[in-house]
Amino acid sequence: MVKAIFVNVAVKNLDASIAFFKSLGFTFNAQFTDETASCMVMSDTIYAMLLTEAKFKEFTPRNICDTSKDAEVLIALSLESREAVDDLVRKAVASGGKTYGAPKDYGFMYQHAFHDLDGHAWEIFHMDPSFVQPT
Repeated sequence: MVKAIFVNVAVKNLDASIAFFKSLGFTFNAQFTDETASCMVMSDTIYAMLLTEAKFKEFTPRNICDTSKDAEVLIALSLESREAVDDLVRKAVASGGKTYGAPKDYGFMYQHAFHDLDGHAWEIFHMDPSFVQPT
């Protein structure tokens, strides 16, 4: 089984991206941070590697997506409440991010989203735990 996830995203300005995500309350692991990359800690097992475009290109033969025109991925983060969803999106917008639509209420799930400084899509949601059936 998978023990952890590291989502890798290309960024144009590493320092600006670090400052943006710090303003949202995320911390960074200094052990995996240098002038080309920084490890953002989202939980005990979930991390985002913010990589300069040059560093990102070391890991893939493909072109880096132009996020102003195309979606490369939707990064979905589950939070503990609807208020936490709204709060994180509010912080993202105040720090230079942009929303791309109104919040959505599906009854069992509440969702809102933002693009970060590099145009990566972050879907923030809260799901009613009673809706999820045991497997």
